[in-house]
Amino acid sequence: MYSTRGRRDKCANAAESPTATDAPQYHPPMRLTVNGRSRQLDVAADATLLSVLRDQLHLTGAKPACERGECGACTVLVDGPDGKPEPIYACIALARAYESDTITTIEGLSNGSGTHPVQAAFIEQDAVQCGFCTPGQVLAAVALLARDADPTDDAIVRAMSGNLCRCGTYPKIVRAIRSAAAAIRGSNGN
Repeated sequence: MYSTRGRRDKCANAAESPTATDAPQYHPPMRLTVNGRSRQLDVAADATLLSVLRDQLHLTGAKPACERGECGACTVLVDGPDGKPEPIYACIALARAYESDTITTIEGLSNGSGTHPVQAAFIEQDAVQCGFCTPGQVLAAVALLARDADPTDDAIVRAMSGNLCRCGTYPKIVRAIRSAAAAIRGSNGN
């Protein structure tokens, strides 16, 4: 059973005798570029990237689910050292670790230029059921296709293994990624 006894005792003691640990902690502002827009934010040292995206920037596409980096519902993209996007679990990523990095969420994927080919393929292949995992699935697929323009089904399954779908649409997700890969190769003249 959940108990608040320890919390209540700490609150009562804090009201009676404030200490240095109860004083508000100063955290210097940090700069974070999200969806192409640079932001200066006041972020606690222990704040996760997911909490900053959802609570401060109001970008709710990345979902809190397992909160342990196991399901992929919170997947966002970070520009890797080679300039290609890398998927990360925002629920276990400390926001301050990504200061001055470029983050892409599902909200910034299309950049106002219409539906991204991966999003279009998920719709065409009916790879969306409840939709809860879809933002993370789409972003993981975008990262895969940025590194491998023509992945095999096995490569797709491996790349997507960190993103769980509670509806079990895995075969449709694989078809959607194959379809998106073909569309992207076609638009690049390959």
